[in-house]
Parts: sequence; C-alpha cells; structure tokens
Amino acid sequence: MALQCGIVGLPNVGKSTLFNCLSNAKAQSANFPFCTIEPNVGVITVPDERLNKLAELVHPERIVPTTVEIVDIAGLVKGASKGEGLGNKFLANIRETDAIIHVLRCFDDENVTHVDGTVNPVRDKEVIDTELQLRDLETIESRITRVQKMANAGDRDAKLQFEVMNRYREVLSQGKNARMVALESKEEEKVAHDLFLLTNKPVLYVCNVDDTAAASGNAYVEAVREAVKDENAQILVIAAQTESEIAELETYEERQMFLQEIGLEESGVNRLIKSAYALLNLETFLTAGPKEVRAWTFHKGSKAPQCAGVIHTDFERGFIRAEIIKYDDYIALGSEAAVKEAGKMHIEGKDYVFQDGDIVVFRFNV
Repeated sequence: MALQCGIVGLPNVGKSTLFNCLSNAKAQSANFPFCTIEPNVGVITVPDERLNKLAELVHPERIVPTTVEIVDIAGLVKGASKGEGLGNKFLANIRETDAIIHVLRCFDDENVTHVDGTVNPVRDKEVIDTELQLRDLETIESRITRVQKMANAGDRDAKLQFEVMNRYREVLSQGKNARMVALESKEEEKVAHDLFLLTNKPVLYVCNVDDTAAASGNAYVEAVREAVKDENAQILVIAAQTESEIAELETYEERQMFLQEIGLEESGVNRLIKSAYALLNLETFLTAGPKEVRAWTFHKGSKAPQCAGVIHTDFERGFIRAEIIKYDDYIALGSEAAVKEAGKMHIEGKDYVFQDGDIVVFRFNV
C-alpha cells in the first residue's frame, strides 16, 4: 500500500533536513530558498518493535517492515496560487499526496536566513494556508455554477454536491481550511473526496525546534498550538538538525545515549512516522513464518477480505477465512502451535474487522 505524505513549508524551515532524516534518499540541504526544486521521494520504514519480538520466536529468513512514501516538496512562497515562485508546480505536487506534513520553523538562528526576515511560525502557517485556500476556492468556483444549474433542474446528486460545495466556499472565504467543515454522511464524504481540496487533506504540523526545546517545546510551539486548536490537526515537536546528527551515529546504543542526554525516550523521526501513520488512519497486521515475519498496512476499519487483498488480489477474490492470533497471545505462549493448543486462535469470516497487531493466516481458493 503506497501512501504519500508531502512535506511542505516555507523555504529554509528545515524540510529537506527532516526529509534526509526520514528517508533513504538524500535531498540537498542548503541555506538559501528553492534549494529543492523537483520533489524528492523517499521511502520510510515504519518502526515496529513487534516484528523483532516475533522474529526472536519464529527465526525467519527475513524481516519485512511496512513502508510509507515521503515527498519533499519545494518551499512555497506568498503568491504561489497566482504562480509566484514555482507555485503551480508546488500546488500540483501537494495535490498528489495523501496527507501533509507542514514544517514550521520554531527556532532562532541568525546563521539561517528566513525568507521573511523574522521567525514567526504562525505567520508562516497562515502564508501557506492562504495559498492553499485560494487554490481550493478556485476549484470550488470552477465547478459550483454548473452544479447549481443541475441542482435547480432537480438533479438530486447535484443538489447534494452544491450544498457541500457551498459550505466549503463559505469556510474557505473566511480564511479557514476545508478540513474544518463537518461532514454529516457518507454521501457528503464522497462529494468531499471527489473535490480533492488541498486544505481538506489530513495535516500534521511539525514544529522544528533547536535541541534545547526538543523535549518541552518553546514559546513558538505554544503559539502554534493556540493557532491550530480549532483544526482537526496534530502537532509534533522535532529538532530536525539534532535528528540528523543522531542519524549519523553508527550504533543503536549511541543513538539512545544521545536521546537521553536531550531528555527524549524515542527519536523524533520514529514519533513522526508513527504520527503520520495515525494521520492516514492506518494500522498494521502481521504474518509470521519461517520464510519471513512481515508487517502489512491496512486502513483502519477494513474487513478480512480487504486485508487479504493487501497481500494479493487472489487472496481477496477467493477468500475463505482468516485464522487470527492476537499479538499478545503469540508472545505470551511462544509459538503458533502453543496458541492453537490453548484455544487462542480465532477463525474469522468476511465480516471480521481487522485490529492493529493481528497475526493472520489467510485461507483462500481461486
């Protein structure tokens, strides 16, 4: 399941530094605007300690974690919606992503220039929000007149579309993001999805701080919290430059010692990946055998046949049943055979809703 999170922000806020920490790709990182022109795409391994614990019991030939794609999108500037800078291209890159990681500069450093001359993360957020909102308004305005004519002619679907678009237009016109509109039915959600509005994408605000604020944040972070309190959004505090230094350390022990010195139990990169996973409404099921222990990504709420299809379409098409072991039961009892003997394996059919951490064997016939 290839899902993309796009890293956005003004120039010189730390996007590419963060991207380099996250991915196997290496984006150029320099102290001048538009360092990143073409979007860099990297693949993130999703950290999951459960894989290692299962491998200790199963002794597989290999361990395969799940992944998420990250796109480092060049910095937006004021006027992007009108083509300023590389605006049209930037906005097109954002449209192709499934979620937005919005990096905000929350540190002072006279050696790193700011495109607007001073550090103000709330202002920076509003600059990018405005550009995305203006593009969303263009999207709405280009469609709403035609839909209104069809609605007036008695088309039921067009009437629903017009009502939803009108609510979005009202909110966007107030300088607010589309994600603040409350949808009331599956039908309205379908209309919203088909609009592909930029400010309707799930967003994670990443406050990029220096190492002194990595554990507790600072005044800039608190200002961001206040600014986004009414949005359906998350905030994460990360010291991107410090994370890049941690990534250069060779051993796990060295990295842990570094984290402890700055008051953290877990790296910001791991926290960011997990937050992005939750942002996309994703969970993980597992398979465990002598060939491999593997993590598979599914959308929260998916039923057994859909999850089977994550592995292979034939599994979904010919689905018979899913043999489910809860992760905690597997670890406690030590093997699949012991779980079966204890009566802890569950046989589930097509209506079973998968849970995060389920260990599964699918039975199918095509």
